[in-house]
Amino acid sequence: MNLVDIGANLAHDSFDADLDAVLERAAAAGVTQIVVTGSSADSNRKALALARRHRGRLHATAGLHPHHAADWSDALAAQIRELATLPEVVSLGECGLDYFRNYASHDDQRRAFAAQLAIAADTHRPLFLHQRDAHADFLAMLREHRPQLGKVVVHCFTDTQAALEDYLALDCHIGITGWICDERRGAHLLEAVRIIPDERLMIETDAPYLLPRTAPKVSHRRNEPAFLVWIVRALAQARGQTEAQIAQATRATARAFFGFPAVSA
Repeated sequence: MNLVDIGANLAHDSFDADLDAVLERAAAAGVTQIVVTGSSADSNRKALALARRHRGRLHATAGLHPHHAADWSDALAAQIRELATLPEVVSLGECGLDYFRNYASHDDQRRAFAAQLAIAADTHRPLFLHQRDAHADFLAMLREHRPQLGKVVVHCFTDTQAALEDYLALDCHIGITGWICDERRGAHLLEAVRIIPDERLMIETDAPYLLPRTAPKVSHRRNEPAFLVWIVRALAQARGQTEAQIAQATRATARAFFGFPAVSA
């Protein structure tokens, strides 16, 4: 199907033992390119190493997830600025606000987010954003910085249609995950995703999290890029498009957004 997974946490230790097999299954399922999410100093380094080892098929981001916001420091800012200069790093982030888990204080989260917004503005790199249960603060900060930013994707979108409309109005791209495959908590997305223009829509597994409930059952419950096809199917049904149309549109949008060329399937 020739798909691009714009967000997979392949630096997570759950992939350490069998990453080659995971990538083989992804290729067999038609997932030809994957953006490996960086979310801490360690995962930023690991994502870069993976992108270098699998050049052209894996790409990296570099940022600090709001869960780790208390770790923000001058050293981490310097690391992200340095990584932003490398061709393997196609986006800054994952960064943003998460008031659902509250692993870091709201003040620390806003401080780290503001600093990363400033780095993105300075470096003119695409930005990979996270928001959960923090729409008001997130929107206010994003709106303030948006004129200085380049391309922005709100990844793993799970919020309301009103929130979606706010992000589209700010010229944001939207990443859809297996949340849309969960009838218990994602049913609202089946209607909301219809308003996303083809040129703003991208798909992601957020592996190892968010295993689609429609995918074949696996004992370990770990999500992986091979299951991206189930998100394509859900989007096609919700939007009244074919799976091939979803694949083509999201692939073209992802490559234009991150600026990497195609590879052979």
